[in-house]
This record gives sequence, structure tokens and C-alpha cells, in this order.
Amino acid sequence: MPSRAINSIAVFVIVITLPLLTLAITKDRARKPHTPTTVAPFPDDSTISRILRERVQQKRSAGIVVGLLEPDGRTRFFAYGDPGPKELPLDSNSVFEIGSITKVFTATMLAQMVKEGRVRLDDPAQKFVPSGVTLPAHDGKEITLGSLSEQNSGLPRMPTNFHPADNANPYADYTMEQMYAFLSGYKLTRDPGASFEYSNLGVGLLGQLLSAREGKPYEALVRERVLDPLGMTHTAVTLTPWMRDHLALGHGEDGSVVPGWDLPTFAGAGALRSTAADMLRFLDANLHPERGALQQAMAFAHQERAPTDSPNSRIGLNWFTMHAGADTILWHNGGTGGYRTFAGIEPSKKIAVVVLTNSGGTGADDIGLHLLAPHLPLEANPGKTKRPVQVSLAPAASPSSRHDLLRVVLRR
Repeated sequence: MPSRAINSIAVFVIVITLPLLTLAITKDRARKPHTPTTVAPFPDDSTISRILRERVQQKRSAGIVVGLLEPDGRTRFFAYGDPGPKELPLDSNSVFEIGSITKVFTATMLAQMVKEGRVRLDDPAQKFVPSGVTLPAHDGKEITLGSLSEQNSGLPRMPTNFHPADNANPYADYTMEQMYAFLSGYKLTRDPGASFEYSNLGVGLLGQLLSAREGKPYEALVRERVLDPLGMTHTAVTLTPWMRDHLALGHGEDGSVVPGWDLPTFAGAGALRSTAADMLRFLDANLHPERGALQQAMAFAHQERAPTDSPNSRIGLNWFTMHAGADTILWHNGGTGGYRTFAGIEPSKKIAVVVLTNSGGTGADDIGLHLLAPHLPLEANPGKTKRPVQVSLAPAASPSSRHDLLRVVLRR
């Protein structure tokens, strides 16, 4: 279910009168020697190109970039659609807001710090908040770092004091002081760890707690611990000049260009921007725990820890696991005002998929899941098929102001 437009918002709209539609296919055969396989893990180039072309031509997305990681380490990239007025054609280096996929970067850092003995999953979150802030508890049971990452802390999806000055960039003016004021006054309705409830607030808080523990801003921490070690030079919270030059502009459901989002307080929940090439570096690392301590921490984050609200899905440290027949898919997705994204791996096959779209429309989940497990169908007729349950960025108290950050679990 795509996000709904905010009825009461006046936004500046740039009408695209001459969209630039390009089809690009690039391959990297230099990473490892080719080892023949009996069954190709992904469809051929023409099939994937057709999927992207049809999605754009049906106006279900402005533009799409897909990256595939083969079992032997080779990569393939596909791009089709509109990057926005005066922007460079879409390719593997186009920059997108990745939204809630940021959460698995936050989980990776949590896993690293646990493995290093710097924190524990059962550490009370209260241990890391500023003096004077009292986090809620229930019957003596405290919110832990682990429960924040497992999405069962008992915190709501969003704080009720979230009232954006600019709904086109809704997180920009929400402060840490506001977040801690809300938390200090909130009462949990159940024990932390008791049940799943997806919470942008919870992972935004987790990012702030990890930053406080290390004494560094979130962006500096994720760069030091994850981005630089993996050579992800075009992934950041703050756009570099190169990233700005390669930005694919976000589009709303009506096809108009919309502003990007800034999430200073909720950085750990959804602030990163990245490229398909960088995202495959990240996913490749997630498939190879034998490579080193960072990759071992990633494998630790993958471990299934708690149920979600779907019988075929569980959650680790922010990674969702879907059991789909013989396939076990680890995944997360994201969405901001003008972008929908998906990242997933199938560890037993050593394959990975990233799907980045610069559109707030249909989304990317079905493409990513279908490429990872072909028996999972593409969504052919939006609005008539069952869709994944999704979580709104807006407070539950304001259903007319819906911003979707994550489709949580697939309803089959």
C-alpha cells in the first residue's frame, strides 16, 4: 500500500514535462573468476530489463536501479527511468534515500559493540540516556538495547509530540529534546520484549544511544564502523558534492518532484543515502562472516531472536527473516517522501539484491523478493492484490498524515 498524500500540505511541485528514460545494464566480471553453476540464480538481462521498463511505463515508479550479486561475486546493474530534471541518467552510482534500510546499519553497529564487549543486548537503555531523562518501564521490566533492535520495546511507532513545521520534510525540526521529553512522559502498556510493534522511535532512540556510548555523532560512528571499512565512499547522511551531483530526485505518487528528507534525531532509523554499487558492497559483506570481525558482527545481527506479527517471518537485530519455501531471505526496506527501496540476501545461495526507486509510489519489495526467490510473484495489479503490512512514519493519532517508512512483513 503506497503512502497517501497529505491533504493539508502545500508543496512546491516541479512538473516533469519531458522525462528522461534510459536503460542501462552494467556488469562487473573482474571481481572473481566465473564459476559455472547448474542453475542461474537470477533471470537473464532481458527479463530484468523488461520488469523495470514495465514498472516505469505503467507509472508505478519514476525510475528504478537494481543491483544483483551473483554467488561468485560478480555484480549486475540495471537502470531505467527518470532521474529528475537536469540530473544524470540513472545507473549504479545514482544516489537514493534508503530510508529504513538505515536500521540494519544501526543494527550492525550494535552487533559490533556487543561483540567487542562495549555494550550488552540486555543493557537497560536507561544506562545511556542523558541525566534527567527517565525512560518508561513496565512492572519493573526496562527497555533494553536488544528490545529496541528487535522491535519489541513497547514503544509506539512514533511519538505523539511529532508535529512537523514542514510536512514535505517532516523530521527536519524534531529535536532530541522533544524525543526525550516524550519518552520521559510515556507509559508502556506491556513488558519490553513481550510482543512485536515496529517503532521508528525505538530505532531512532537506539541510534542516539550508540552515539552517546561512543561520544560521536551517528554519521561519524557509522562511517568509522561500517562505511569506511567496506569502501562505501558514496553512502552518507549528509550529501557530499559528488553525491549531490549524482542524486536521483525523489518523486511523489503523482509524478512530481518532491523534497528530500532530513532526519537529525531519527538518523539511526532512516537518514542514510546510498547507491546500488555501495549497497551491494554492504550486502556482500553480510554474506561472508569468514572475512573478519565486521562480517562476524553482521552474522550475529542476522540471528533470529523474536517473532514478528507474521507466521513466516522473524526478526534478528533489525533484519527481518522470511521463510519462503526452501528459501530463507534476510531483508529490510525503506521509504521516504520520494523513494522506496529494498535490500535482501539469501545466505545459503550467497546472493543479494538491492532495488532503489526514486518514487513514493508502488515500491520495490515485490521486485526484490521475486529476484531472490522466483516463486514469490511480482505484484501485477496494485490495489487488488494482498500487500505487505506497512508502518507509517506519521503518529498513529494522525492517520491523515501517512508517510510510509517500512513494509514490515509479507502477507501471502
